[in-house]
Amino acid sequence: MTDSKRPRRIGVLTGGGDCPGLNAVIRAVVKTAHYQYGIETYGIEDGFTGLIDKKIGPLTPAKVSGILKQGGTILGTNNRDNPFKHPVLVDGKLTHVDVSDKVLKTIDYNDLEGMIIVGGDGTLSIANELSKKGVHVVGVPKTIDKDLSATDITFGFDTALQTAVYSIDKLYSTAASHHRVMVVEVMGRYAGWIALQSGMATGADVILIPEIPYRIERVCEDILRKEREEGREFTIVVVAEGAKPEGGEMTVAKRIEGSADPVRLGGVAFKIAAEIEQIAGKESRAVVLGHILRGGSPSPFDRLLATRFGCAAVHFLMEGKHGHMVSLQTPRIVPVPLDQAISRLRLVPPDSEYVATARAMGATFGDGK
Repeated sequence: MTDSKRPRRIGVLTGGGDCPGLNAVIRAVVKTAHYQYGIETYGIEDGFTGLIDKKIGPLTPAKVSGILKQGGTILGTNNRDNPFKHPVLVDGKLTHVDVSDKVLKTIDYNDLEGMIIVGGDGTLSIANELSKKGVHVVGVPKTIDKDLSATDITFGFDTALQTAVYSIDKLYSTAASHHRVMVVEVMGRYAGWIALQSGMATGADVILIPEIPYRIERVCEDILRKEREEGREFTIVVVAEGAKPEGGEMTVAKRIEGSADPVRLGGVAFKIAAEIEQIAGKESRAVVLGHILRGGSPSPFDRLLATRFGCAAVHFLMEGKHGHMVSLQTPRIVPVPLDQAISRLRLVPPDSEYVATARAMGATFGDGK
């Protein structure tokens, strides 16, 4: 890779799970590079797989026209191909090898003098390792979970929150009609932001998040007490996929070998619904929103933030601020070292103002407080 001060050609890839706003970032990168700096942008397909398998091609303003409002990513993505731990079959047995040299050769062969890598903590950890190998990298944070600590918020969260609220709102009528407990599971991995804020925004009776372990007996007591006090016969429970009982473990749906994050959480809503029926004697149904939260057109907020992030990433690359991630520190977009950006997750503080407000509105977290 050349050490020229001003890149003449850059690459962009999207890694990890898909997310509303990814196309807005790609568009902003391509247009800023072209119109402000007069340089070329190449798109890498399917995350780091494209760098391993040489799936790469030029992007122009014409090619990204009209994608601002589209969900997903036109480049494709992948959350399995970590070039530093690449899964391969050797004599019929799965093993992992370091193929990062292939990535470096692809970057050099295509004269990419800078890379903009868009992803969550797993993808940005790989970006950080590539930076240490001499690749001029700027990261862009992407996650619907709002769990990256180095930025106030990430694009995708606002859209996911809106989708969750819209879906939970629709469950009120069927819950009331059948006098049921509706247990709605939302994504978030190890952070409870989507569950907490969608639960608050919909007036949920119970909100269960990973940061506050629950006691199912207390959840049932609170459901029955609230129904008696308010004179109604239905309950809305919003649960994060990573919620866990006191002294218990998160519910794991499956494990994906070769993935940067092999654990796939999910199914806790069915567990809780069954326990509520058994303990409280209330007919319960589980609804898992799952990947619907990742899909669809990004909200105006996410379009704007993604555009700002993509534009800033090109500026930072051209200014030589390699090894950094773009970060919203309201109201400014600033560079943050990748080491710092991936050092810890942003979790819900149990004593936060959000949690205190939800409790004041009568919501229970199943912890007896």
